[in-house]
Amino acid sequence: MGIFNFQTALIALSGILLATPLTACKRIEDPDANRAATARAYPPASRPVSELAGNQWSTETARDKRGEAEEIMEAAGLEPGMTVADIGAGEGYYTVRLADKVGSDGRVLAQDIDEEAIDRLAERVNRESLDNVSIKLGAPDDPRLPQNSFDRIFLVHMYHEVREPYAFLSRLRPALLKKSDSEGIGEVIVVDVNRDFAQHGIPPKQLFCEFEAVGYELVGFMERPELGGYFARFRAQGPVISPGKIIPCLYAKNNE
Repeated sequence: MGIFNFQTALIALSGILLATPLTACKRIEDPDANRAATARAYPPASRPVSELAGNQWSTETARDKRGEAEEIMEAAGLEPGMTVADIGAGEGYYTVRLADKVGSDGRVLAQDIDEEAIDRLAERVNRESLDNVSIKLGAPDDPRLPQNSFDRIFLVHMYHEVREPYAFLSRLRPALLKKSDSEGIGEVIVVDVNRDFAQHGIPPKQLFCEFEAVGYELVGFMERPELGGYFARFRAQGPVISPGKIIPCLYAKNNE
């Protein structure tokens, strides 16, 4: 009789436990859950990331009236015969002007992560018979560029939208032309706006820190608000920094 009562009590207790919500249990969130698997070896972005704003930053006519592309290309030291990449090429405003500047002996690789934009750009390249332009689909955390290939890589009004800055910049670095294993001669050219990420910009101090964190050196900077923002030049310097040794930048709103 006692054994029977003990078994009955166990069954009753089990039913009570199963019916009781486990309110005290907490789900452990995975900080990498929303990140691409290919980026998880690198630190996540330590600041906000701007939403994609489309591929028309401004009308081409308005930008040409300001002399934007011509001044940026001159400041970048672009010369005929160079090999350049236009990352986040969009509708091809810079692509077609870079192609004209480097001439028939130069090459331009236009890249974007938007397949529809790539298709439209391919139509434009064919329509304008730009024989020195190639087109490539990239990934948010990897520009997918050939190694040791480029004199200049242009990131124009797009870096603030890069969701994995440390993975992206680390994978961009090998594409620059090298002088030696620890010193480059190719440069990354950034054009962006000094304002908050919610307004599609990035403070220069944050930009400098993120490039430095993965082994770039700032070699030139100028503020050109009349051209839509500021201009920065970076060159790879020192040994490659492994993902686990990258120290992400602290971010404070209104970082200046």
